[in-house]
Amino acid sequence: MTTTMPATSDTMRAVVKRGEGVENVVVADVPVPGTLPGLVKVRVVATGICGSDVHVAHDDFGYEAPVVMGHEILGRVTEAGSPEDEHWVGTRVACETYFSTCERCDMCRSGRRNLCRDRRSLGSFENGGFAPYIVMPVINLHALPDRLDEYEGVLTEPLACVAHCLLDPPVVDAGDRVLVTGPGAMGQLAAQVARVQGGDVTLAGLPRDAERLAVAEDLGIRTTTDAVEDEAFDVVIECSGTALGAADALRAAARGARYVQIGIFGREVQLPFDQVLVKELRVSSGFSSTPESWRRAIKLIRQGRVVLSPLVTARILALRRRPRRSRERPGVENGHRAQVTNDRRCMVPPRG
Repeated sequence: MTTTMPATSDTMRAVVKRGEGVENVVVADVPVPGTLPGLVKVRVVATGICGSDVHVAHDDFGYEAPVVMGHEILGRVTEAGSPEDEHWVGTRVACETYFSTCERCDMCRSGRRNLCRDRRSLGSFENGGFAPYIVMPVINLHALPDRLDEYEGVLTEPLACVAHCLLDPPVVDAGDRVLVTGPGAMGQLAAQVARVQGGDVTLAGLPRDAERLAVAEDLGIRTTTDAVEDEAFDVVIECSGTALGAADALRAAARGARYVQIGIFGREVQLPFDQVLVKELRVSSGFSSTPESWRRAIKLIRQGRVVLSPLVTARILALRRRPRRSRERPGVENGHRAQVTNDRRCMVPPRG
């Protein structure tokens, strides 16, 4: 494996991206990782299937093969590489997604390690969470609140990404008319966070998104499948990662509004970007997450300000057989979030 992590002589089954093409996403035996000072071993409970995992599978996102995929990791610490970190053993955790950064560049030294050019991320450049065990730096760990059930904590990482985009700094003011495009997991979380900030939120999707929009409606969020009115929103938050969704969001933004890009396109797209000029839109985004956005996300969870459990659409015991080879992109576009887990007790069918 192409990894800087230590390894033992034991092996485990994992989902591996071993080369170009979706056909090179396979279940394979890989070494069980070991620990070193500053690292901990985590027994993976579940790992979410993120849109960026799908982009890696289809070669639309950077990676270094072969690598164990998966970065939305929920687990329990089983071993610490340093005596001073033994207090983490037994703790239920989620984790920041970068294994290492250079720690010397301007971005690292200003606290923006997520923007380091030499960042090595879990699941793309270092072995990730689609496996029974993973090793990571102890500084990546975040203990989870007791109020979360056994599996919903896997959504802490995407919530931290949303918090980075919407809360650092805040982009929604109380009373703002907010449009969120794309009712997947990121859109659902963005709608909830925007509502926490006092926004009057509308979540927009397509007719085929009826089931996902129904989840948002159950949480008290207004939804629509109709074409949205031009220049009708003070804040637009694009979470679909599609050119159509982004174009609709740009047109729906009022003059002087804020436009936030959360969805990943995975390729070059054409957009009516003159809308930014003509309407003096303020455009922002956020790449991955930061320690501060993680702290904000966990506060939201601890205070019960966001709801995570309805956003998990399936739990997949994926390490017993070869993944299907298909151009379909399961677990992301066809639901909110699917989880890869090693625990057959938690198997439930997808909704719908």
